[in-house]
Amino acid sequence: MLTYLIVIVALALLFDFINGFHDTANAIATSISTRALSPKIAVVMAAVLNFVGAIVSSEVAKTVGGSIANPAKIENGVEIVIATLIAAIIWNLLTWYLGIPSSSSHTLLGALAGAVIAGAGFHSVNWGGFTQIIIILILSPIIAFALGYVIMVLIKYIVIWSGNTSRSKLNRMFRTLQILSAGLLSYSHGGNDAQKAMGIIVFGLVAAGYQTDLNVPLWVKIAAALAMGLGTSIGGWRIIKTVSGKIVKIEPINGFAADLTSSLVIQFSTHLGKPLSTTHVISSAIIGTGSVLRFHEVQWATVGRMIITWVITIPISIALAYVIYSVLFNWIL
Repeated sequence: MLTYLIVIVALALLFDFINGFHDTANAIATSISTRALSPKIAVVMAAVLNFVGAIVSSEVAKTVGGSIANPAKIENGVEIVIATLIAAIIWNLLTWYLGIPSSSSHTLLGALAGAVIAGAGFHSVNWGGFTQIIIILILSPIIAFALGYVIMVLIKYIVIWSGNTSRSKLNRMFRTLQILSAGLLSYSHGGNDAQKAMGIIVFGLVAAGYQTDLNVPLWVKIAAALAMGLGTSIGGWRIIKTVSGKIVKIEPINGFAADLTSSLVIQFSTHLGKPLSTTHVISSAIIGTGSVLRFHEVQWATVGRMIITWVITIPISIALAYVIYSVLFNWIL
């Protein structure tokens, strides 16, 4: 059991490390594309603020650790977590290699459901809790798109009303604001995304009998925060390229609006203790704000491929985790 727990912690930290360069790339893509920040400075800033955001709270971790299944009552809980993490890592690496901004949240939660079905039976999944999480995951990008559109319209009219329509002055002003908005977004990302790995580790600790509640130990917070920070420092340049240039042209004004929108949505969800996909939120905010300025220039073909990936991620993750658990623990071990 101790060996399995060591494997769980190692895999969870690897998942968070991958999440760092897979998802965090979205948080700094707009500021890099508009040259508000150099890539190196943006990555360092994001790494530090992701770490800070990750250790502030733990409500999302408790949701992830207890909403899909009860680790205290489930059979083969430790093995289930191992299969979950292996499946999530495989899908994350594949989508990163292809440069597709897929959701680590969808991957992890879908994989957990699939592994629970394989290891403890269909009835062991808390379908009510799982459905609530899925609803948040579906609604959050829609809200981000709509809110981004509204915020961009308001900013546009404020700029026109102020009479400050000099393009060069506007770019300088909003590049400065982007530094602040990118920092807030990185902090917000750490506060939601890093907690998912924390929740999975706690799930394993409870399943193994090492603790009886879903409170996140300090060492888990620090380890997960460090793993995400280190992953962020690597930089997810494949994802950055897609988000910053293949959806719609990003200027400082809509880059700031997209970052602000994403931060508001993520912070609100984190306050409620609900996990969401920062990838979906950021991408949707970029589409929403970009639609105000250049609707016809939005690369809807790229958006379509992203949406397809979003739709298939959960069912693929469920199936992948089911197969991995069956092969690893029913046939091999």
